[in-house]
Amino acid sequence: MNTLRLDLENYRDLLAEYISTKDERALYQAEQFSKQSMQQNISPEEIINVHLRSLQELYPEIPDYILDSFDFLMETMMSYGLAYQEFQALREKQLELKSEISVAANMQKTLLSTVKPEIEGLDIGALSVPAKQMNGDYHHFVVDDEGSLGVAVADVIGKGVPAALCMSMIKYAMDSFPELRMDPKYILGSLNRVVERNVDSNMFITMMYGMYNTVDHTFSFASAGHEPGFYYEKEKDEFEEISAPGLVLGVSPDSMYEQYQKKVEEGDMIVLLTDGVTECRKGDDFIEQEEILEVIREYKHLPSQEIVENVYKYFERLQDFQLRDDFTLIVLKRNV
Repeated sequence: MNTLRLDLENYRDLLAEYISTKDERALYQAEQFSKQSMQQNISPEEIINVHLRSLQELYPEIPDYILDSFDFLMETMMSYGLAYQEFQALREKQLELKSEISVAANMQKTLLSTVKPEIEGLDIGALSVPAKQMNGDYHHFVVDDEGSLGVAVADVIGKGVPAALCMSMIKYAMDSFPELRMDPKYILGSLNRVVERNVDSNMFITMMYGMYNTVDHTFSFASAGHEPGFYYEKEKDEFEEISAPGLVLGVSPDSMYEQYQKKVEEGDMIVLLTDGVTECRKGDDFIEQEEILEVIREYKHLPSQEIVENVYKYFERLQDFQLRDDFTLIVLKRNV
């Protein structure tokens, strides 16, 4: 038989051909029969029933115990068939959801995109890599008319599509109050009220916002419960934490944020990050802060963009190329 018309009546002839010849072409036709039966939603128990009837026609003297075994198999496959149909339905929904998430992830990249600015005397490096399709981290650069740089780093306590929507809201909220944009404490205060009014009470956002003044080379910053950053002092070859007290965004509408300032000398660096960096794991254990700083120190002589890329590659290898959390790292280095 060269071709097989895919209806159940041909099954007996196909079976008889294989039993008599053991020809692999018959097995191939059986495989095609199986695939197209699935496409036509023919259940496994229906195929078993046809197989039994075909055997009875080919061999009328089949022993009763063989027939009884088919009754047992029929009941087994009925349950299997129902479970398989349910699995197929769930798989189709999963594929549909995966496609929608992919579209949402691409939209998120567009909505939250930020341009790394070119500022004389300041070398900027930035990298943000999501652990999954949707990124729960956010970073943004703003340059005012005087050339000063505003930089935000944020992390949603929560992941997936809700986190992405939350970050989109944060970006457009920031764009809505340009007159206060460069003052970190007011930025966080304003964003806190937006989050408290518009975001589910179970979702919070941590953020650090800083302003680099290119005239006097000072860095002013405030934090809403965000991961501390680091300041590297070239003359001493030492790191120190830069942090500020403050509640995460969205807890209380009356939250106030303290603002601090740091003088930046030539060759010094400011390092801002999310907990996807500080909570990297080596096996089941979190890495120590000293290891993070040693890795940054190892690459400190490079341009800032190469620093963040090399640090990311180091921790990516450390975690066997499987990020457990979104990874965001920003380096600001004063050149002159």
